[in-house]
Amino acid sequence: MAKERNGRHLTPNPRARSERRVDQATSHGLLRVFLAVILVAVSFVGGFALRSQTELVASWGIPVSDGEREALAAAAANNTFESVSARVGDVEDILSTYSMDEIDLTSATYSMLDDLMKSTGDPYATYYNPDLYNTYIKETTERSYAGIGVVFADYNGRAYVSDVFEGSEAEAKGVQQGDFLTSIDSEDVSAWSMTEVVNALAKDEGATVSVTWMRPASLDAQTGEQFTTTLTCKVYEEANLTTALSDGVGVVKVRQISSNAAELVDQATKSLIEQGAGAIVLDLRDNAGGYLTQAVDIASLFVNSGILVQIQGNDGPATTKSAAGDAPYKDVPLVVVVNRYTAAAAEVLAASLQDNERADVVGETSMGKGSVQVVRELDFGGAVRYTAAYYLTPQGEPIDNVGIVPQVGVVNGEGEDGADSQLATGIDIARSLIPAV
Repeated sequence: MAKERNGRHLTPNPRARSERRVDQATSHGLLRVFLAVILVAVSFVGGFALRSQTELVASWGIPVSDGEREALAAAAANNTFESVSARVGDVEDILSTYSMDEIDLTSATYSMLDDLMKSTGDPYATYYNPDLYNTYIKETTERSYAGIGVVFADYNGRAYVSDVFEGSEAEAKGVQQGDFLTSIDSEDVSAWSMTEVVNALAKDEGATVSVTWMRPASLDAQTGEQFTTTLTCKVYEEANLTTALSDGVGVVKVRQISSNAAELVDQATKSLIEQGAGAIVLDLRDNAGGYLTQAVDIASLFVNSGILVQIQGNDGPATTKSAAGDAPYKDVPLVVVVNRYTAAAAEVLAASLQDNERADVVGETSMGKGSVQVVRELDFGGAVRYTAAYYLTPQGEPIDNVGIVPQVGVVNGEGEDGADSQLATGIDIARSLIPAV
């Protein structure tokens, strides 16, 4: 049965081959066209230049008839090949009509879409074939899974260690903040995202897993010292929020901007004030981010009015999210502490408080992960992940690849005596902001 492709009536391979065998002369001509197609495919990235270069084809000893010359010229004139689909469709049409072989649709789809996503230059752009996508969306909420005592985050599309639980086996075996994963049980995971890594390490308690790590000199380095650890999975109970009270200053440390982070910060701040805190230090160091809505809600606890974040998409002016109003702690002195591992929604939170002149920011310039990734399922199976928007500060400054620069810089965060100098500086500044009685 004939088939339609891109508005053209094509003959399937078996019937086309049968008809070509009827006339030997025609067969020779089509063979020449087939050889020309091979050369076209080799020059695919050059925009199908060879297809219209009939003189060049003839110079290779492959005669081109007047009819073939006219057909090739007409096809080139009618198709500008300004889209990937047009270029791929053109080759697919030729192979479908004239090739002695058939296209492996599954293999071609996987390889082409993988290369297509890489060609965007977006480090977070990924094509998940159906098997990989099933791993990506692996359900972990129905039961309790064990882990290895490590908090992961994304940097340029790759999972790295954002934090290591105190007292965990991973800590005892030398896993450190900033380490990247190379393999899990001998499977290469160097290009895996945080979600893929977390799902792969979600195992039954008592299971063992072999993980190879790479320790770069910086997060941007592509190489570094490698070492392997064999770890036993267990359920770690690590609080997402902790508090402390130091000489009238309450400290609220948030590990991740989780789905209930705003409620936790609200409860913690209220409790610390009831205990006598006259100022609050919000510690966002090592916080890899999380829910933007929760970051906005936390900021709204301290900012009564104003823009908290701008979101720049590809469809026009940036949209904004503003304070909800009636901030319960709008008059409480506030200091925010960040470091180079403060990322994403945590950076949005720091910027919202800084730009609204609601808090001084102390520490190191944050990571600069100010992009928003979206995962969309594909109708034929699998999914694609890509960067869909960028976060901007309330004043419209970029966060991605820039970070949040503190008003008070404290490098490294560790004093000579081993004390936490970043936190100590934050507490001192917060204490100085407490109104005299």
